[in-house]
Amino acid sequence: MATAASDAIEEDDLNPSWFTPKRLLAIFCIINMLNYIDRGAIASNGVNGSLGTCIEGDTCSGGSGIQGDFNLNYFQDGLLSSAFMVGLLIASPAFAALAKVHNPFRLIGVGLSVWTFATAGCGFSFGFWSILLFRMLVGVGEASFISLAAPFIDDNAPPDQKTVWLSVFYMCIPTGIAIGYVYGGLVGSYVSWRVAFWGEACLMLPFAVFGFVTRPIKMKDTQLLDDSDKLLNDVDESESDDIGRHAEVNAKKKHILYVSLS
Repeated sequence: MATAASDAIEEDDLNPSWFTPKRLLAIFCIINMLNYIDRGAIASNGVNGSLGTCIEGDTCSGGSGIQGDFNLNYFQDGLLSSAFMVGLLIASPAFAALAKVHNPFRLIGVGLSVWTFATAGCGFSFGFWSILLFRMLVGVGEASFISLAAPFIDDNAPPDQKTVWLSVFYMCIPTGIAIGYVYGGLVGSYVSWRVAFWGEACLMLPFAVFGFVTRPIKMKDTQLLDDSDKLLNDVDESESDDIGRHAEVNAKKKHILYVSLS
């Protein structure tokens, strides 16, 4: 009983004052939804737009959105919608590996900062290649959150509600895409497709800053790994001390034997 109480106190000391499991779930759900709002927005008619068309009599109408401004063909337009996958596939294993030596919560903050910068950059892009590069960076920024958020939720959810919490988290995917279509359509049609990207960056910026300035939380598995590594190091040090003492004793015995024989 005393051990359980001491473990609870120790866990409270490790966690920052802002932390509660439900608060963490709410923050991660909002971030996840913003990620997928971006997916829906770039595919919406307001942001993606359409090419200019010409009819008989040399009467042409200007295009709209990204397609119209950069005069993209269908192949280039398809690349823009899937370019984030390049950054996501490359960066996800990298962030998973870095989580072994760096605090995963800080890595999420790094990724969200990259995402914010890249999304704002999409609004400032001046051609196909520039916006394609920024879309790849969006995938890099998203990779840290996608690969590390679910383990945090699994660690902190009540044991009998883990599947419910994860289902709420993943429910934000279709919800975010649906909102993104509406958001991109409205902002892109009535203001500008560039403003749609800047709006996303502004919404994500507080979470990126929060990931850096707040005291981070730790994954339980990471903490256990650190403790086991420390225990193994202690064992190795004790074994080294024993070996050193035995070597010293053997050296003294050999010295006494040499003196007596001399």
